[in-house]
Formats: sequence, C-alpha cells, structure tokens
Amino acid sequence: MKNNLKVYRAMQDLTQEELAKKLDVTRQTIIAIEKEKYDPSLLLAFKIARFFKVQIEDVFTYPDD
Repeated sequence: MKNNLKVYRAMQDLTQEELAKKLDVTRQTIIAIEKEKYDPSLLLAFKIARFFKVQIEDVFTYPDD
C-alpha cells in the first residue's frame, strides 16, 4: 500500500522515534510503513490519520490494479 507517512511526519518536523512514541508503536514499525514493507492494521492507519488530523485516504492509498 502506498503512503505519505514520511511527508506528513516531515511537515510536523517529527523524527521516526518521536512519531512512534506518540502512536505507541516501535520505530521499526514506522520505518517499515514508510518503506512500504509493512501495511499497518486498520486501527493503526486510523490512529495515524487522526494524529495528523487528515482523512485516512490522505495518508494511505491502495493501488487500483
């Protein structure tokens, strides 16, 4: 799944570690999501979107193919 997590994190001037602490996940989870090697659970995806005060579709997009 494609995502804009790194962009939103940079807009808030947060490190991966800072964001991980705020979301109660590990830094490795943030790294894996940003590198698109891990798709977050629906709960975590909503948590991320709410944290940035955006729609979930603004952060995550599913390819149409």
